[in-house]
Amino acid sequence: MIESLLVANRGEIACRIFRTAKRLGIRTIAVFSDADALAQHVRFADEAIRIGPAAPRESYLNVARILDAARASGAQAIHPGYGFLSENAEFAQACVDAGLVFVGPPAAAMSAMGSKIVAKARMRAAGVPVLPGYEGADQDLEHLHSEARRLGMPLIIKPAAGGGGKGMRIVRDAAQIPEALAAARRLAESGFGDGSLLLERFLPAPRHVEVQIFADSHGNFVHLGDRDCSIQRRHQKLIEEAPAPALPDGVRERLRAAALIVAREVGYVSAGTVEFLFDGREFYFMEMNTRLQVEHTVTERVTGLDLVEWQFRVAAGERLPLEQAQIRLSGHAIEARVCAEDPERDFLPSAGDLRLLEWPDGEDVRVDAGFGTGDRVPESYDSLLGKVIAWAPSRVQAAAQLRGALERTYCAGVHTNERWLARILATPRFLEVRHSIAFLEAHGQEIKDRLIPNPTVERRAVALAALAIQGTRAMPASAALSAGATSAPAQLSPWAACDGFTPNLPATVQFSLALRGQQRSIEIESGPRDPTTIRVDEVAMEVAHVERADCFIAASLDGVRVKARIFVYEIHVHVWLAGEHYDFVHEDPRSKEFSASVSRGDLTTPLPGVVAAVAVEAGQVVAAGDVLMVIEAMKMEHTITAPYAGTVLSVHFARGDRVPEGSALLELSAEK
Repeated sequence: MIESLLVANRGEIACRIFRTAKRLGIRTIAVFSDADALAQHVRFADEAIRIGPAAPRESYLNVARILDAARASGAQAIHPGYGFLSENAEFAQACVDAGLVFVGPPAAAMSAMGSKIVAKARMRAAGVPVLPGYEGADQDLEHLHSEARRLGMPLIIKPAAGGGGKGMRIVRDAAQIPEALAAARRLAESGFGDGSLLLERFLPAPRHVEVQIFADSHGNFVHLGDRDCSIQRRHQKLIEEAPAPALPDGVRERLRAAALIVAREVGYVSAGTVEFLFDGREFYFMEMNTRLQVEHTVTERVTGLDLVEWQFRVAAGERLPLEQAQIRLSGHAIEARVCAEDPERDFLPSAGDLRLLEWPDGEDVRVDAGFGTGDRVPESYDSLLGKVIAWAPSRVQAAAQLRGALERTYCAGVHTNERWLARILATPRFLEVRHSIAFLEAHGQEIKDRLIPNPTVERRAVALAALAIQGTRAMPASAALSAGATSAPAQLSPWAACDGFTPNLPATVQFSLALRGQQRSIEIESGPRDPTTIRVDEVAMEVAHVERADCFIAASLDGVRVKARIFVYEIHVHVWLAGEHYDFVHEDPRSKEFSASVSRGDLTTPLPGVVAAVAVEAGQVVAAGDVLMVIEAMKMEHTITAPYAGTVLSVHFARGDRVPEGSALLELSAEK
């Protein structure tokens, strides 16, 4: 067995690998960039070594620095995790050449599948169903444009060396082809170091199904069942489950057999995933991920196996622990990816300090996380904070279990998507397995609309937020609503209290809180001891039996007993009530939608990132909707377009420049 292990990764996957390594008595070594110096994976490891600045190319993608760290720490093996260098055949070979055990497939197998162009041609020859497309060596953009028009619409453009859906572009109109090709090439070059692209006929609404396979160096191959990963947004998986539901028995059997053909064809070793598109009748090979998948957890939950331990054992030269006939699947497991992004602002990535991140617990709930309270989410990397996995005997039960777990996830300081994910799990289309990879594109607005809470529930949340901070108004806001303060001080001087006290009359306090940029007026009227009436936007509610605890507040409002989770820091009052999350502030500029300032004529970036492209120059006349600039943040491109017709007066950033959140990107004068 391996004795010491360096994980060439960060965040959730590094922590997850370390957990199994520690259970097996393996010494653990972390690597970190300057942005991750205090990260959870660094604290969890036995030893941690700095490998460079925040930029991935200077740290987590720098092979030489990672190998130097392995030599300096005396590591025996390297596990690449997923993302970064995990599917880089040159890195795998460099580890072997340095005398290290690479916990993953051989470089030859990675090379065979590393290029989607080569992989599809090879699988077609092996008899595995493959969609029509272009996989040729001529990568000139004009030639690709010609091939795209020959294939017809709709089509999908993919980086040949990519994975995880990054850089993909769907084209439904031939006029979009040049821009889509250019954008895909930019991300292919910046994200994978290879600008090669492939074109493929696009199925509008298939399901994404995949098979987990495992192989050892002795020629043994097994599958560990299948998964469905059809809930995706921008080609990024969000909800995954095992086994794949509603597959005909014959299709499931052929699917698993095809995955094993793929693995044998390339001489695979270790954990791998073969991905297919299923149109309801036939499945088509899409790609093979030559690494551990993010969603391996649901396979672990239904098989009772530890796939990372299997990786360690296979890398050490052992045979597979089980034969195919010994592998059993039980029940159903569903995973949701909790990410730092804002569903109310078109899922813009969110970075910053996690003032609170409390994960759920439960007998059949598992959490794999790389962040917790007090950690900082950097803008340089993927937005994944952690994964919540639920198991139950049936799929419907598992969905309900996971939904409840997501609603017991509490985060403050950055925006997160867990409540939006919970709503997906409750939709009839998902529960009835009528969803596809186009589900969120077609029904995303409907799910987003569900984020708008019931007015009565929201009014109660405003009332509880006001009651939560009522006793703190004796002090300045900076002190009273300090980080972590969740209840009123036990004793306050009656001379310092700003509670509206008047001899022989009811005490009345008036103030306001803002929610999503809208001011809510509040008036609290108190008797000798407790509040008796609270008015929210002039709507009165009778109040009784107010109870405050460290994390919760409860009260009877118009005779209805309500209880909420609360968290107060600085000028923020967070309330979680009836599955909803409310962030009340006095004034929060982050809650305002990105917009152009007509008075100033400038455009600001809604998030920190790097300029991927500048499409205009000073003096250029643009029409409303024209692309002005492209910002890349957290491995996603965000297009800045002209809000109105006008003339570009000045451009403040060039391609490759790093821009802080709120920076003025350019100035645009409105057309007269």
